[in-house]
Amino acid sequence: MEKVILATDCGSTTTKAILIELKDGVYRQTFRGESPTTVEAPFEDVTKGVLNSIKELEELSGRKILDGGTIIKPAKDNVGVDIYVSTSSAGGGLQMLVCGVVKQMTATSAQKCALGAGAIVTDVIASNDARQPYEKIDLIRKLRPDMILLSGGTDGGTINHVVELSEYIKAAKPRPRFGKTFNLPVIYAGNKDARKYVEDTLTNECDLKITENLRPKLEVENLDPARELIHELFLTHVMQQAPGYDKLLTWTDVPIMPTPAAVGLIIQKIARKLNMNVIGVDIGGATTDVFSVYEGKFNRTVSANLGMSYSISNVMKETGIENILKWVPFSADEKKVRDMVKNKMIRPTTVPQRVEDLMIEHAISREALRLAFKHHKALTGSLKGVHKERTITEFTAEDVKGEEGMDMAKVDLIVGSGGVLSHAPKRNQSAMMMVDAYEPVGSTYLAVDSIFMMPHLGVLSKRNEKAATEVFEKDCMIFLGTCISTRGRIKPGEKAFSYSFNWKGKDIKKDINMGEVHFYKVGLEEEFKINVEPYKTLDFGPGRGKPAEFNIKGGVVGLIIDARGRPLYIPPDERRIPLLTEYFKILEAYDK
Repeated sequence: MEKVILATDCGSTTTKAILIELKDGVYRQTFRGESPTTVEAPFEDVTKGVLNSIKELEELSGRKILDGGTIIKPAKDNVGVDIYVSTSSAGGGLQMLVCGVVKQMTATSAQKCALGAGAIVTDVIASNDARQPYEKIDLIRKLRPDMILLSGGTDGGTINHVVELSEYIKAAKPRPRFGKTFNLPVIYAGNKDARKYVEDTLTNECDLKITENLRPKLEVENLDPARELIHELFLTHVMQQAPGYDKLLTWTDVPIMPTPAAVGLIIQKIARKLNMNVIGVDIGGATTDVFSVYEGKFNRTVSANLGMSYSISNVMKETGIENILKWVPFSADEKKVRDMVKNKMIRPTTVPQRVEDLMIEHAISREALRLAFKHHKALTGSLKGVHKERTITEFTAEDVKGEEGMDMAKVDLIVGSGGVLSHAPKRNQSAMMMVDAYEPVGSTYLAVDSIFMMPHLGVLSKRNEKAATEVFEKDCMIFLGTCISTRGRIKPGEKAFSYSFNWKGKDIKKDINMGEVHFYKVGLEEEFKINVEPYKTLDFGPGRGKPAEFNIKGGVVGLIIDARGRPLYIPPDERRIPLLTEYFKILEAYDK
């Protein structure tokens, strides 16, 4: 049995190493070290940063792991480790260009495929995207991606447009980011009838790989074969060319995975284990990744211009200053807020020094999270181009889900990670940001990743699922508690619903008015049932005006009962400040 496990995540700026040990029959994360990533000049060898992060682990743990530049295996007493695994997004991660025939159909399916494989999509080229042929050729030449995914046409459908796209690629003669003599991988996952023509066009120009059609029929998506091929090419082609990765590949006991793909993998495994619909988010300085496992389907999206430091100005531009100020519980000068945003952009490592500054930063994060989730739902919704007849019942269900095809009443767990969520001064603040941004309905469990070890656990789950899931539940996830909320709105101040539960031997039964929030400090390991009965047209999931019963789990924050309605409405006038002040006070979010 593997008793000592070493895992690293080679990020774009920092390489993070963790040690996992079997203690009393249970796997626990015990020590963590980090070091600057060394994929770029002057080092140009990713293994140097890996070794430096492991040396920090040695100092902290007292365990001897390295013999010079070699990882000692297997573990014996206080020396060595049993296995070593790693993920990577160094050098900008896996960058892909996506090409498809119809932008809203096959190109969107191809984008979903690439994002789900852990890629950053640098651009999407489609036959109907209004760009001139010379513009498309010039773009392909300039982007220098690690890989191109070419799709288009249902089986038996159009051939001409797919061939046309392949000719653009041939004319561009694209070169990869890494490796001067390296042929760029191009994956063809389109109409099977066009394979011969694509082969004739591209075989001598690039490293062409052919797999099953992403969209064999209008109403069918088949993304897994292409995703698996992307992972394989990432290892055998892209990683081999990046500085030092050829050496790192010989050290690991499991193939290296792109960091986002590893995060997606652990979220999928947890969703399956708990039999839940799960949403995960990683909000960084430049991008926000959103993952979801909804009704058995996994999706990932990247909002490349929504972040909390390098891209913070883009958040303000995208949402508008008024949408940021609506979350601020005091009269804020618009010019000062704009100055603060610009300062954060040019000095990305600074942290708020005053409570007021922290509130403004959290207001911005709400909008970044909301916009990224909106993007996610739009991209991962029902298949575009499919026309079908629907009954009245189906129309009603579709109205609930909206165009995005995701009913928030069916989402069981929301997991947040990234600096603004994982390192908020109080966990109550993290819970509030997720509730305000995602607007959950019914009963939703909330959690945050303590130190962003989900990538390590994702790749580890390929080798030792028991260790990965135990560490995820015991050390990675900090469970915040449960949010109970209702869909719909009625007049503020009117009775919204009643709720009742037994907690610590006490029967609690209360009414809550529209616009109010109630809070109970239900601790970890505490569980009970809550009965809710909505008033008028409000809906907890079963239907308008129908009562519901939910299982409640506590956490480090507790139970939030939210009667502000969905969609959330924060008045922009003088009512905003007292409303938000009361909300923050009830949830004990900001102590001055």
